Amino acid sequence: MMTPVILAGGSGVRLWPLSRRARPKQFLSLEEARSLLACTLARLEGLPVGPPIVVCHEAHRFLAAEQLRQAGVGEATLLLEPEGRGTAPAVALAALLAEREGHEGPLLVLPSDHHLGDEAAFRDAVVSAARLAARGHLVTFGVVPTRAETGFGYLQAGNPLGGGGFAVARFVEKPCAERAAAFLAAGDHYWNSGIFVLRPADALAALARHAPAILAACREALAGAVVDLDFLRPGRDAFLACPADSLDVAVMERTDRAAMVPLAAGWSDIGSWQALWEVLPHDDHHNALHGDVLCEASQGLLVHAESRLVATLGVRDLVIVETDDAVLVADRASSQALRGLVARLEADGRAEARQAATVFRPWGHYATVDAGTRHQVKHITVRPGARLSRQLHHHRAEHWVVVRGTARVTLDETTFLVGENESTFIPVGRVHCLENPGLIPLELIEVQSGSYLGEDDIVRLDDRYGRE
Repeated sequence: MMTPVILAGGSGVRLWPLSRRARPKQFLSLEEARSLLACTLARLEGLPVGPPIVVCHEAHRFLAAEQLRQAGVGEATLLLEPEGRGTAPAVALAALLAEREGHEGPLLVLPSDHHLGDEAAFRDAVVSAARLAARGHLVTFGVVPTRAETGFGYLQAGNPLGGGGFAVARFVEKPCAERAAAFLAAGDHYWNSGIFVLRPADALAALARHAPAILAACREALAGAVVDLDFLRPGRDAFLACPADSLDVAVMERTDRAAMVPLAAGWSDIGSWQALWEVLPHDDHHNALHGDVLCEASQGLLVHAESRLVATLGVRDLVIVETDDAVLVADRASSQALRGLVARLEADGRAEARQAATVFRPWGHYATVDAGTRHQVKHITVRPGARLSRQLHHHRAEHWVVVRGTARVTLDETTFLVGENESTFIPVGRVHCLENPGLIPLELIEVQSGSYLGEDDIVRLDDRYGRE
């Protein structure tokens, strides 16, 4: 029995403005109705696996928990990182946890933001990898290349190990175009997928030999872990003291037990808008379109419209992404360089670099409709059975108008219901709580007014989600 380890801690900045640091790409629905995380979980069907370990940033814990719930994954361990430290510490924590719980079968380590076109071929490759892992190998997957790609690292296959696997002769960093073409022609080089199958004991032995500082820090962090609601929080100080590194650099490039299984399954890491365009369906003019889009005399476009009509005329090979608060227009071939643009936004202190107009909370989400110096209007959606914290504000009053469902409102010591097309008023400084007692989402319009409207003017007196 394998233990899936889902790595869900990436930031996905190269898919800005859809992907933001507060809601990165693994939680987005980019190619179908399900999120990339949900697609990764569904990929496990048909494999001999137990409950997954999901490693994510603590800021994304409620996003991950809700998507696990929607995917019907009732048993999972949500392991929270206070900050990202790379894949080596994430795998070290998962291996230590599996060892502590007595799981001797291999870990199946999967990034949560990949695309696979042929999942049956993927499952066959996993079975082959598990056989190699049972013999003590640390197994990765080499994607059969379809072009001379300079954006990926490569593996060179060495001696055959039986069962379709090979020893890894060497790892190669992202090559120049000339080297990538030579790799493609040679036929023994594969794209490095970042997917692994390895037994916990073998992973920990390799970490002890090649990255002892990482293992020691993670061992201390797990020893000091605390359970918080449905989450497992490793010891913060110990984990933050852990060196940051990838599993490839920390272990796989140094061990003599590295093995690989070729993978021909339509793999993509969806690491850029160009990569997403390649896996999306196209119209007759090679355009990949989402939302309210009108294209005339245009070809080779990726156009994603979220909230309004986007029209194009006489253009080609562009990425055009429209959201509530930002529009990106980029040459499709240069979309790998988007990281620098986002870094500039962050340096300028632009909120658009981190947070989208729609903000997700454990109880639902809200979108800012209008804002001024002394007023703010939000569209709030509360999940069935969910409840906001019992709280007060020192500087603002709030008017709530219910447009769908029924709200249960507590104002000081009085609790009452507010139905559709009804409203209520929350004065400054009054203790209040909002809850959805119904079976359908509760939607309301909140109008805030006052001298200060920041989100830090919330004094939480009681919160079922453990927020301060």
